[in-house]
Amino acid sequence: MTSSSTAPSSAPPSSAPPSSAAPSTAGRELSGVFTTGYSWFDNTPAGSALISHPRRHQRAGGLGTYEDPITLAVGHSRASGRHVLDLPAGTRVYVAHVRRYFIVEDTCGDGPRPQDGPCHDLSEAPAGARLWLDLYVGGGEGDRREDVQACARTITSAASSLHTVVIDPGPGRPVVTGPLFGEDGCTPVFRDRG
Repeated sequence: MTSSSTAPSSAPPSSAPPSSAAPSTAGRELSGVFTTGYSWFDNTPAGSALISHPRRHQRAGGLGTYEDPITLAVGHSRASGRHVLDLPAGTRVYVAHVRRYFIVEDTCGDGPRPQDGPCHDLSEAPAGARLWLDLYVGGGEGDRREDVQACARTITSAASSLHTVVIDPGPGRPVVTGPLFGEDGCTPVFRDRG
């Protein structure tokens, strides 16, 4: 249902360089993660910021800090007769190549067999993918669809190689504050480590 869409925060992205504070040792690194981007325009329902598992936000959004992570959608399955997310709702994830914290608040794929669709079924991800995360890019009524979708494609094409993320990270990792798409356009993409 990759349901996320919230108008971008009114706070502009930080122009300061990412913090050089030493990262917390908390968390578990996971390699082989495929990341894609989704927006207000291609959310379910389209043109909304609705999310399926609100935890920190009532609608998709966030600034990417530890205190205000950005909404993220994960695959899910109903194969067992229960609705099971690939990562539990409320799980924080640090994604180094966009230098932001995220939180699982949404699902990717909808319908009666979501396990056969994007995010849960890794057959559409690059070979070797172990997990698929759909990062909420942003967008809203005042934004040009083409610009927001281009940003989502940038996030996705940056994922053509697999990434390492940190599941349940502690605070203190380098952060570029702000939505992935904001007043200044699309976020820069960084190396996973650096």
